[in-house]
Amino acid sequence: MRAGIHPTYYPEAKVTCSCGNTWTTGSTKPEIHTDVCSACHPFFTGEQRIVDTAGQVDRFMKRLRSKDEIRAKVRSEAEVRKAKEEAARKARARGEKVAKN
Repeated sequence: MRAGIHPTYYPEAKVTCSCGNTWTTGSTKPEIHTDVCSACHPFFTGEQRIVDTAGQVDRFMKRLRSKDEIRAKVRSEAEVRKAKEEAARKARARGEKVAKN
């Protein structure tokens, strides 16, 4: 190892989670603060919870609803167009003259 280029190593660095859980580990920083740890993360706790930070979840759900509404509108327009095309095809099969839109 070259001297003078490596950061200071703290073998007893204290890690503190926002839930209050603390533990020690080795690090190049004497104190570390985290938002989520194994004691409060839904994957480890088995509970599903959504942490809403400044309305991010609400904004996402709003975008999701608007996209679903757009998809439904496009589908209904496609169904109307398909029904018109089918009616025109049947009319042509009967020998009737069909006006173009």
